[in-house]
Amino acid sequence: MPLKASPEDQASLLELQAIDTKVQQLEHRARTLPEAAALAALEAEASEARVESASATGALEDARAELARVESDVAVVEARIVRDTERLQASSSVKDVAGLESELTGLKKRQYDLEEIQLGVMERVEDLDAAAERLSARLAELLERIAAAEAERDAAMASISSERTHALANRSMIAGKLPPELLALYERQRERYGFGASLLRGGVSSASGVRLNEADMADIRAAAPDDVVLCPDSNAILVRTAESGL
Repeated sequence: MPLKASPEDQASLLELQAIDTKVQQLEHRARTLPEAAALAALEAEASEARVESASATGALEDARAELARVESDVAVVEARIVRDTERLQASSSVKDVAGLESELTGLKKRQYDLEEIQLGVMERVEDLDAAAERLSARLAELLERIAAAEAERDAAMASISSERTHALANRSMIAGKLPPELLALYERQRERYGFGASLLRGGVSSASGVRLNEADMADIRAAAPDDVVLCPDSNAILVRTAESGL
């Protein structure tokens, strides 16, 4: 014996289907938020910027350590020049004077070379320092944009959540008024086929978008108004109204 339900209860299934469709759309929106995609892109960019910034900072620290070593070498050479100069001035030995003068010549050459190296390292430190500052500023800007993007994503998600909560409350109210057998059939068909209810308008099933053939239409015309009829194409409960073309 076919399931029976009043035309009014069957028509309520269309409201239920509309809500279920909206909830599905909201869930799809939540999974595909453009705000979330924009945030993911910014986070990926920030991740690259962190790596670049860390690399630049490491290079800067290495250059500063190299500069400190060169400056230490320069200081050692300068101290030896001062010492040898004082010994030269105090010495009366021709041999010692010749030796000190030779050593001072070598030390001054070494001092010149070290100072050239020092100048080059200092320039490199300045360049690396500027690059590190640029990368740090870029990372800071990205982090600010990420914070703003997170706020936009959270606002979008909150809006979706609010809509979903409201829709589910309406669904619960409508479902609570339906006969349990009719609701169970609706839920079963929706779970299996994607649609639980379909409006027949002008001979076309809204769930399938297909016009029913004459044999199917004849069977539907022969059914009593309170008979629960399934759409032959979508398997959803076929809701008949004055627009159905029967």
